[in-house]
Amino acid sequence: MRERDVVVSGASIAGLSTAFWLRRLGWQVTVIERAPAFRDGGQNVDVRGVAREVLDRMGLFDEVKRQNTTETGTVVVDASGKVTAELPFDGPGGPDGATAELEVLRGDFARTIHDHLPPGVAFVYGDTIETATDGPESLHIVTSQGRELRCDLLVIAEGVRSATRDRVFTADEVTQDDLDVTMVFGTIPRTAGDDDRWRWHNTTRGRQIHLRPDNHGTTRAILAYSPGDDLARLGRGEALARVRDRYADAGWEAPRVLDAFDASDDVYIDQLTQIRMTTWHRGRTVLAGDAGWCVTPMGGGGASLALTSGYVLAAQLAAHPDDTEAALTAYEAWMRPLVDDVQGLPRGLKHFAYPQTRTGLALRHLAGKVLTSPPLKPLAAKLTQVAETKQALPEIPQGAA
Repeated sequence: MRERDVVVSGASIAGLSTAFWLRRLGWQVTVIERAPAFRDGGQNVDVRGVAREVLDRMGLFDEVKRQNTTETGTVVVDASGKVTAELPFDGPGGPDGATAELEVLRGDFARTIHDHLPPGVAFVYGDTIETATDGPESLHIVTSQGRELRCDLLVIAEGVRSATRDRVFTADEVTQDDLDVTMVFGTIPRTAGDDDRWRWHNTTRGRQIHLRPDNHGTTRAILAYSPGDDLARLGRGEALARVRDRYADAGWEAPRVLDAFDASDDVYIDQLTQIRMTTWHRGRTVLAGDAGWCVTPMGGGGASLALTSGYVLAAQLAAHPDDTEAALTAYEAWMRPLVDDVQGLPRGLKHFAYPQTRTGLALRHLAGKVLTSPPLKPLAAKLTQVAETKQALPEIPQGAA
């Protein structure tokens, strides 16, 4: 069999997982990344459900576990910082709660996969795909920097706002569902008052403040609110000024977070958007990760789905070596039930998570206490289980890898 070539667009979790497995299968792999260098930044992600088995098959379970953020559990706090509800992590072997056993920073996770790629994966930084034209024998790609590549497969793993996806697939095939939630993520200096728990504070007008420990001596902060603002067209300073206005009377650690965001070079603002598609492949082009099905932090499990998608895609290509269409169809058939389950947000979740009034906030606190009480702890743990499936992972045929 002739050697096959794949171009992977995007060097985060989905793209790196795809590169890992296809290179192990003997494909020639070229990864194109728009950033000028490998991106180490990012906030907390976790590895849950079936993705734990994928990670184990990669031989990276223990290595990723060593990158743990040090977070030991989750607490809800009031305006004075007093704990009103607690969601402890049960430890290895126990069920994951809001904090998972494999809780890791996106950059550390991506770096671990990158550093353990099989030899021979080529990276092209500072470039993007301009056109991708399917031909009778191969796919012809032209990049924004003028490179021309021919390949047997293009994997688009560019994330939720993928430009290549929007060029290859029609508007009727891509639904972008704005959840009306704005999130501001940033890295801020750690203080003596920060501990090893994820501290979560809700206040009125749909505002949340989150502080989470990391393994780099800093603290990861999130401001999340709904109704959200469309800040994408604003400059950084104007966008943060709008967020400051929104949190002017939020209390707790809001002033500290806002001041730190103004001084930080690691701040990211996002308007949460789910991606739903009628198909994830066309010809020799296929989607992986958030580009095909972004679940957003409200659904959780994005990194787990991204990691799993690279493995399942490779397994199906190995199972159908002479029929790309059959392989991509089988990939969709395996992944779609899992994705649909994670994307199915419970009715009323946003209203529960982002109460607008004092009455709503009081009900939210009461519900939190009830759900985290010992009798209902198993139910609370079940609510945080994502990327779980009864499907067996497809096997990569022995000798193929």
